[in-house]
Amino acid sequence: MAVSSAFVACPKLETVLNHHKLETPFGLIGVRALPSNNNRSRRGLIQRARCELSASESAPNAANISALEQLKNSAADRYTKERSSIVVIGLSIHTAPVEMREKLAIPEAEWPRAIAELCGLNHIEEAAVLSTCNRMEIYVLALSQHRGVKEVTEWMSKTSGIPVSEICQHRFLLYNKDATQHIFEVSAGLDSLVLGEGQILAQVKQVVKVGQGVNGFGRNISGLFKHAITVGKRVRTETNIAAGAVSVSSAAVELALMKLPESSHASARMLIVGAGKMGKLVIKHLVAKGCTRMVVVNRSEERVIAIREEIPGVEVVYRPLDEMLASAAEADVVFTSTASETPLFLKEDVETLPPACPEIGGVRLFVDISVPRNVGSCVNEVETARVYNVDDLKEVVAANKEDRLRKAMEAQTIIAEESNQFEAWRDSLETVPTIKKLRAYAERIRMAELEKCMSKMGDDINKKTTRAVDDLSRGIVNRFLHGPMQHLRCDGSDSRTLSETLENMHALNRMYGLEKDILEEKLKAMTSGQQK
Repeated sequence: MAVSSAFVACPKLETVLNHHKLETPFGLIGVRALPSNNNRSRRGLIQRARCELSASESAPNAANISALEQLKNSAADRYTKERSSIVVIGLSIHTAPVEMREKLAIPEAEWPRAIAELCGLNHIEEAAVLSTCNRMEIYVLALSQHRGVKEVTEWMSKTSGIPVSEICQHRFLLYNKDATQHIFEVSAGLDSLVLGEGQILAQVKQVVKVGQGVNGFGRNISGLFKHAITVGKRVRTETNIAAGAVSVSSAAVELALMKLPESSHASARMLIVGAGKMGKLVIKHLVAKGCTRMVVVNRSEERVIAIREEIPGVEVVYRPLDEMLASAAEADVVFTSTASETPLFLKEDVETLPPACPEIGGVRLFVDISVPRNVGSCVNEVETARVYNVDDLKEVVAANKEDRLRKAMEAQTIIAEESNQFEAWRDSLETVPTIKKLRAYAERIRMAELEKCMSKMGDDINKKTTRAVDDLSRGIVNRFLHGPMQHLRCDGSDSRTLSETLENMHALNRMYGLEKDILEEKLKAMTSGQQK
């Protein structure tokens, strides 16, 4: 990036800036390394260069300061010294309507592409996408919280066509510990409409499965999701949260039965459009409620045959997709759960259908659990039809509120404990570079002194003596490093706080001059990440 002539007042100043860029071993850093929108930082760097130029005129030794040392004092260095933040930018059934969520939804097959695009943003290091019928959440490791959120929100707007201002009205933002607690609650089923439903845990597992090998699904974010899976399993095992709690499919069945007269439960004619995972669960829950006959509309019959074999004794009738409207005309309740991106039922389709049977009041129920929706909202304008979507499942959940709160309190105790463990693990990552560099520093000294010792002892020493001296030097170094290493570890098992551990880390960095090496590694990692 060219520096404005308003700032470059003389050739000497330009020389200092060029020196700042060229002497580092990682390519062009300095002015070029700063984010393109960080004009204030560029001006600060140029002002600092002016000061360096002034100092160099009075103290020639100042010219010998390396470009890396200059960088360490610059605004650019804050991205390498500050700890990156875990941030979640999300919209869920609790904050945004289904119309917005379906525009933001990202199919599973496109998650790797989304991760790559997110990690291509200036302030995003790692990313993951959790996109379900009830939520669209993006988890990132951001160099800057404010800029990271801004960039991700703009990316969401670009991919969905929804204005940034509208997304901001419905999004929620969580950082670090709050983000950790949120994904743990999601995985445990505490943030679901139906408490403890198992489908969300399977979806969190799928995020990890899809993310394996994807550049950008890095150590922090993958560690977060893997720990969330552990939390989800533990909560369901140690509490009774799953007892009586079911999936969205089960809640859809309960909602339909709540809307039907109780006397018609056994006789109501059921139609399921879509025989995928959700449709199959709907069928199973209908059978559990006493339904013995239903019609299934699907593209192919193979899945329907498999369902028949799995639930013998129940009449499951197959109809091809082109008979969907004819099948709906013979049904009292229509469940839809397909991956279609366009509505299957619109007002003009439904208003031509005959009324449902008189036993249920002549009104046909459409229970749509798909995102994007399979049934247009305009169908509600038909007098003989009622449409319910995933947002309406709140009514089912409210019926068991007291029990949900009691189980949630039990689960929160586990989540708090697991959150502390995850934060301790993440805290430990802060000191890993110092531990490695301190060991390497001690090893260099050991090898240098060992070489001196062996040269003084002559060439006629035997292997046993050589090994004994080598073992002695290793033992001394290990005993010497034991204390510092103990004070660099913070895993939550002792009374030392993170701040004390980080103080120890900074002290060792200063005493042994480790900061320069650590900074070089971080810059190398950032540069290689940008090149990828």
